[in-house]
Amino acid sequence: MSETTEHRKQAEAAALELYEDLIGAWNRRDAAGMAALFDPAGAMVGFDGSQVAGSDVEGHLAPIFADHPTAPYVYKVREVRALAEGVVLLRAIAGMVPPGRTELNPAANAVQSLVAQSGSNQNGSGTWRVVLFQNTPAQYHGRPELVEQHTEELSGLPRGASGSD
Repeated sequence: MSETTEHRKQAEAAALELYEDLIGAWNRRDAAGMAALFDPAGAMVGFDGSQVAGSDVEGHLAPIFADHPTAPYVYKVREVRALAEGVVLLRAIAGMVPPGRTELNPAANAVQSLVAQSGSNQNGSGTWRVVLFQNTPAQYHGRPELVEQHTEELSGLPRGASGSD
């Protein structure tokens, strides 16, 4: 395997781990943990369209976690692809099982995109951070069969779990 291929695979693995850490922090309702994964100059676009600077993620999420019984995500990663050296795109589908329930809520289905970037720390090794996380409602207007397909695909996964293609 060439050094370039190896670096690409390592970058893609790091971005996948970053995404899993991000979703894990959401599922734990850990605003500080989620915020720590963002580049301060990054951005988050929430399910409701909220646009939040990476430096403001904790302040945005802390009251949400304090005031609302947020549901954990179940997700399936569709693609992890290096775009350039130190930049990776991850795409996934997600669903949520509301607290006290056992089945996914199709109204909370989402398509998630994450752009991760490696920066250098004082040791010279790369630290991966989220530069963009977008959580888009997957309502599939006028196509109920796609809502059903999305929900069915995630239904066999336990809460907070992931699948992969």
